[in-house]
Amino acid sequence: MRSNTSMQESETLSRRDCLTSAAAAALGYTLAAGPVRAAAIKTGTDGLSAGAAKVKVPDGEMAVYYAKPLGAEKPPVILVAMEVFGLHEHIKDVTRRLGKLGAFAIAPDYYFRLGDLTQITEPSQLMPLVNSKPDHELFSDLDATVDWAKSQGGDTDRLGIIGFCRGGRTVWLYATHNSSLKAGVAFYGSLMDPPSAAMPENAFELATEVKAPVLGLYGAEDASITPDQVEAMKEKLRAAGKTVKFKIYPGAGHGFFADYRQSFRAEAAQDAWLSMQAWFKKYKVLD
Repeated sequence: MRSNTSMQESETLSRRDCLTSAAAAALGYTLAAGPVRAAAIKTGTDGLSAGAAKVKVPDGEMAVYYAKPLGAEKPPVILVAMEVFGLHEHIKDVTRRLGKLGAFAIAPDYYFRLGDLTQITEPSQLMPLVNSKPDHELFSDLDATVDWAKSQGGDTDRLGIIGFCRGGRTVWLYATHNSSLKAGVAFYGSLMDPPSAAMPENAFELATEVKAPVLGLYGAEDASITPDQVEAMKEKLRAAGKTVKFKIYPGAGHGFFADYRQSFRAEAAQDAWLSMQAWFKKYKVLD
C-alpha cells in the first residue's frame, strides 16, 4: 500500500487522467465500473509466488488468483471476495498486497459459470447475472477454495476473508456459514438486499448467526448503503453479543477503496487498509 501522501497525490493527479477503454481493458480492468484511473495502485510480485490456478468444484474447475510469500511455511489464508465486476486487475492487486503482508491470499472467480464478467461493459447486463448466483453455491465455492489452500500448505486454522461491495456482503454471509473463520473485513458490503430465489436472506437478516469477528468499513456518503443501515446492523449485532466493529468515513462514498475508480478516497482507503491489518492481527489471522 502506498503512503497516505502518495495516495492523495494519485487521487489529485488522476481526476483528469483516466485510461482509454482499450488501455484499461488491456491492463485487465473491468469497464462496467466506468472510467479507469491511470494512477491505480500497482503492486509487484517481488518476494511472492503469485498467479492463476484451478480449484476443483462439484461441477468443474474454478479459476483463482493467488499470492503468497516465497518460501513461507503454513502462511495464514485470506479469501478475497470480489466486486460484481469479475476477477479483474484491482482484485488481483489487492491479493498481492495481502501476500506482501504474509498471507496466502486467494481470489476465487466464483462467477465463472456466468462467463467472463470483466468483459461486460454495461451494468444493466451485468447485474442480472451476478444476482442469479445462489448463496449456497457461493458458500460451496469458497469452501472449495479453503480446501485447496490447505492442500497447498496454507494454514486454514488462521482463516480470514476480505471483500468489497457484493464481496463485502459475502464476508457477512460467509461469517454465518463457516465456523472455522477467524475474522472478516467487509468493505461497503451490502446489508439489506431485497430477497430473491438465489439470495433468500440478506446480511441484516442473518446478523444473529455471525460466528466470527467482523470489521465493517463504510462511507458516510454511500447512497446505496446508508449510515442508517450501518447503524441498524451494528445495533443488531451488538444486541446479539457479536464481536464487531464499524468505521464510517466522512466524505467517502461507495467504492472508496477502489483506487482504479473515481470513487477512490485516499485518506479513507489508507485508514481502512491499516484497520484491516490491525483486525486480522488482533484475531490471529496475520502475525
